[in-house]
Amino acid sequence: MTRRTVPAPPRTAVVIGGGITGLATAALLAREGLSVTILEKQPVPGGRTGTWQSAGFSFDTGPSWYLMPEVFDHFFALMGTSADEQLDLVQLDPGYRVLFEGAEEPVDIAATRAENVKLFESLEPGAGAKLEKYLDSAVDVYDMAKKRFLYSTFASFLPLLRADVLKRGPRLAQLLLQPLSSFVAGKFTDPRIRQILGYPAVFLGSSPFTTPSMYHLMSRLDLADGVLYPMGGFTRLISVIADLATAEGVTIRTDATVTRIRTAEPAAGPAGRGRLSRFRRGSAARATGVEYTNVAGQTLVLDADVVVSAADLHHTETSLLPRHLQTYPESYWKHRVPGPGGLLLHLGVRGELPSLAHHTLLFTKDWEENFGKIFGKETSVPDPASLYVCRPSATDPDAAPEGFENIFVLVPVPSDPSLGAGGMDGGGDERIERMADAVIAQISEWANIPDLAERITVRRTVGPQDFVSDLNSWRGTLLGPAHVLKQSAFFRGSNASRKVDGLLYAGGSTLPGIGLPMCLISAELVLKRLRGDTSTEELPVPGRGSGRGAGKSGTFRAPGSGA
Repeated sequence: MTRRTVPAPPRTAVVIGGGITGLATAALLAREGLSVTILEKQPVPGGRTGTWQSAGFSFDTGPSWYLMPEVFDHFFALMGTSADEQLDLVQLDPGYRVLFEGAEEPVDIAATRAENVKLFESLEPGAGAKLEKYLDSAVDVYDMAKKRFLYSTFASFLPLLRADVLKRGPRLAQLLLQPLSSFVAGKFTDPRIRQILGYPAVFLGSSPFTTPSMYHLMSRLDLADGVLYPMGGFTRLISVIADLATAEGVTIRTDATVTRIRTAEPAAGPAGRGRLSRFRRGSAARATGVEYTNVAGQTLVLDADVVVSAADLHHTETSLLPRHLQTYPESYWKHRVPGPGGLLLHLGVRGELPSLAHHTLLFTKDWEENFGKIFGKETSVPDPASLYVCRPSATDPDAAPEGFENIFVLVPVPSDPSLGAGGMDGGGDERIERMADAVIAQISEWANIPDLAERITVRRTVGPQDFVSDLNSWRGTLLGPAHVLKQSAFFRGSNASRKVDGLLYAGGSTLPGIGLPMCLISAELVLKRLRGDTSTEELPVPGRGSGRGAGKSGTFRAPGSGA
């Protein structure tokens, strides 16, 4: 009888990228018992969830919405703690404010579902009852997505063949095929309501005119559950997860730029040629570690049993692997749809800005045309633009010096690095700074702050080219591949290389998708892959205080390539 050799479980892992995904992945793997090292290109961890400080201001440079709190709660529980223990969370009321082009009065989205039902009724007779039904549907679809899709690696489709999925099959198919915009338009007539319900598509890096209506589930998050804010900003979230990782023994090396994923390929030679030929048709090599350069420019090697790339997937595949080992080569990306690029402004402003809430959205009248300029075949920068303003100093006194306000502005633009890079005090590329001037003038007019430009004491701009330079972002996209139908759920791709055993992927450009909660789930999916866990639900939470290795609910299998 032939005895099958069982590969030894992995003992060491290297994680490429020290953003929230890389930190969370490393923390979970270390708690599982692996020796883990993070290699981060920048001088500090954080990635997109970064921070920038100047003249007493503390700016979050990326995500600023705390949604899906139960996902954060679950991650912290896996780490033996809780969000309540680690963060000081406050609920925003209003959750956010909306300024509509040409409208005198803003619309404030309240902190509770009941209040928002009343609000919608005041905007359109009968809309309150319709919103109740809309949110009931959003809750149902959200619960289904969370139970069967978000926490799945899709390594096997058998766990999806459940009665609750099959029962909803026809409805799910309809929601996947109908765009969010028409789904909303079939229920509400007031253009303000249509825009409020359609805008969550932007959180998914997409347009309401192409995003599947299944994503109406997003409205549960802001209209029913409410919007939270971690005091100290989102940099506090990064520091907390980094501390949890290091407490588990994770080593974080910054100023470390990974240049190559090292692999062991099938042996050459008379017998090996056949194996190599088969390998090039799909059988896998094995990841053995990475090469990286440090701040002194030295090239170093780090060996590992498992390599997890939390970097941009396009960069990982096309820059860190040879062509014959790429699961997603350049030809694959030619048919992908990027999310929007972004023009970002970090502004320190003298005096108060009461017309802006903690979160304020500015919506233009030419809604469809606005999105068409960003996502259409012939792209251009919308002017005026639908945009987002965050004023954390409305809630957090540490965000700005006394007597000043902290303003972060995000303008969705085409994912086009040729738009340029930003800079300090008007020192960015000319086109970026002209766009920034126009945006400041727009906010000044719409929010009735006539002297806004004169009150700015700190100004920093960021453009799509900065996302390429700093984050290796594909096409300068702000978020990652858009959540259109062919790039959602199992269509988004795998979180494991099909050609390199022991090479896994995490982050917004792979499963399950865009956003901080998705990034935390993505970290958990790496652990599921290594365990060979094909379940669709979140991992069980271990007993508190059981120490390192307590997260282990099964046995590791050798890290395979998967589908």
